[in-house]
Order: sequence, then C-alpha cells, then structure tokens
Amino acid sequence: MKLSYKILSIALLLFIWACDINTQNHSRKNNIENEHQALQIGISKAKGSKGYLQYGKWLRKLDSSIVYYDLYHIPLDSALAILQHCDGLIVSGGPDVDPSRYNQIEDTTLCETIDYKRDSLEYALLDLALSQNMPILGICRGEQIINVYMGGSLFPDIPTAKPNNIGHRFNNFDSSHHSINILNNSLLSEIAQHNDGVVNSSHHQAVDRLAKNLVILARTNDSIVEAITWKNPDNKGFLLGVQWHPEWLKIDNPFSGKIGYRYLKEARKYKSYKN
Repeated sequence: MKLSYKILSIALLLFIWACDINTQNHSRKNNIENEHQALQIGISKAKGSKGYLQYGKWLRKLDSSIVYYDLYHIPLDSALAILQHCDGLIVSGGPDVDPSRYNQIEDTTLCETIDYKRDSLEYALLDLALSQNMPILGICRGEQIINVYMGGSLFPDIPTAKPNNIGHRFNNFDSSHHSINILNNSLLSEIAQHNDGVVNSSHHQAVDRLAKNLVILARTNDSIVEAITWKNPDNKGFLLGVQWHPEWLKIDNPFSGKIGYRYLKEARKYKSYKN
C-alpha cells in the first residue's frame, strides 16, 4: 500500500512538472510569436539624452507592442543587420550635417556640432532602407540629411542665410512654435487633414536646394521648407521628412499622431509584403 502511494505521488509530481514545462514552453512560444508579430522599427539614434529617448516613447504611445532599436551605439555592421529585419526606419534629429556632404565645406564655420559618425551611419542606413523600399520617416536633422543624401543642400545657419526670418529655435523648447502652410492635395494634407497649423521648432539648419527627386509639402511663412517627400512615389517605399518634432507634440495634434499612425500603417504594409 505504501509502495503504491509512493508511485502515485511520484506520478502526480511528474504530471505537474510536465504541465509546468508545457506552460512555460507555451508562454515562451507566445512571447516569441508576439515579438514576431510586433512592428520592429530602427531609429538612427534613440539613446543618449532625454530628447533621443522621446522617439521610442512616442512610438510606444502610438502602439505599445512596438519593438524599436537604437542603431547608433553599436557597430555599423550590427546596425545594418538589425535594420535588415526591421519594418521601418526613423532618421532622428540631432547635430548638424557635415557641409562637405553637399560640397560647401567652407560653411563648416557656420555649423555647431558635427557628428561625422552619424552622417556615415545614416547614409548607410538610407542605402539599405531605400534598396528595400522600407518606410522612412525623417525628423528635423532626419529631413535634412535625406535631402542631402539625395543630392540637395542645406542652409548651414538660418539666421545667417535669412536674417529677418521668424524664430525657428528658442532656448525654451516648449515655447518654440510657429505656423506652417501645407501644399493642397499633397501627401501631408492627406495625412493631417489640415492645410495649415502650428508645430514646434528647434533647428538652425534647413533645406536650401531641394534634391531633384523630392517635392516640398510644407513651408513656414518665411519660406523655410518644413516637409518633403518623393516627387514621383511610384514603385518606391513611403518617405516623409518633417522639420518639426512630432515626438514632442501631443498625440492628438494632427502633425504628431496622424503622421505617426500613417507611418506605422505603412510599416505594417511593408511587414506583410515581406512575409
């Protein structure tokens, strides 16, 4: 009788152990499947300061399941390997683009901080993303380097080039805002469902000569370029560059949430196409 009881107890323990293992395996499988289902977004720089961390926070507000990667603080080959498996690229804001990239090396004296590693990284990321027709969103510096990458140039310092312009950057970011005018029947007017509005602003450089394969979507009242996209989007991936910082605006602002949701919609389409 005692032997039978021991055998029964052992059998019961083995059964419980097996169930626990199956539960763990099922949970692990679900986690892997959920991660596989979640959108994966590469960000050219998403760590290092409060400003850079905001990009990931913005994405998570739009979709809490998103997996995003900082591509700056790792070797280039690792960054490209990660981006290869992503569903979209965000080229984030940051320091000035090297003027030698648009053949105006003498304008380096008008620049502030230049991050040569960042320039090289983002050129490589754009090479890969464009070759894959991956959705791309450029923010502030991101818009600028997209234009430079495609053959355009920049005003290295707006106050020098346009001394009577409206303010584009102030010491207090929260008080740095201005109005924009959006081209009728354009990609941006379609997304935002507005033809004008107010956005934040924190930059001293801007698009000067527009790359030939791009078109302007929005300007400020002093003509500074505020948004760009493909001139001919046929057979190309989604591309939008904006001069403002949607990640710092409230989600219900049409120039934040609607842009973000449209970008993620394009990322899901790209993900579905890949699979």
